[in-house]
Amino acid sequence: QILSKGELQVSDKERHTQLEQMFRDIATIVADKCVNPETKRPYTVILIERAMKDIHYSVKPNKSTKQQALEVIRQLKETMQIERAHMRLRFILPPKEGKKLKEKLKPLIKVIESEDFQEQLEIVCLVDPGCFREIDELIRSETKGKGSLEVLSLKDVEEGDEKLE
Repeated sequence: QILSKGELQVSDKERHTQLEQMFRDIATIVADKCVNPETKRPYTVILIERAMKDIHYSVKPNKSTKQQALEVIRQLKETMQIERAHMRLRFILPPKEGKKLKEKLKPLIKVIESEDFQEQLEIVCLVDPGCFREIDELIRSETKGKGSLEVLSLKDVEEGDEKLE
């Protein structure tokens, strides 16, 4: 009876350690996915942890860390300058559907870096990671498999030392 229906008792220290680990994991995911919008530089995990403590974020042990990380990003936006790092994508669209499709994609694109139209329309741009699935489905349905979408980088961040003037 106990073996089949009983519950394992977890000590206070074990539970505390588990929650601390989840807290650290969430902070790591947030630091991985986000940048300072002004400098396009990533935040450190320690800075994110401190910000999470400042907004009194409590870990929910039954929710996934990724789900909670997205929730934390939303909450941190209210108190500090933080946003998801943009994804760099390349679309290659057939000439017939290209112009029409570009108009549908415009609202989802943050920055167009380059646009090239020879035999096909080729666009390199930055998008919000939340729009990726929507963009992918749009290109697939509109071009009936002729257009392609390529991920150039998952996050667009500035690396290296900051230059002061």
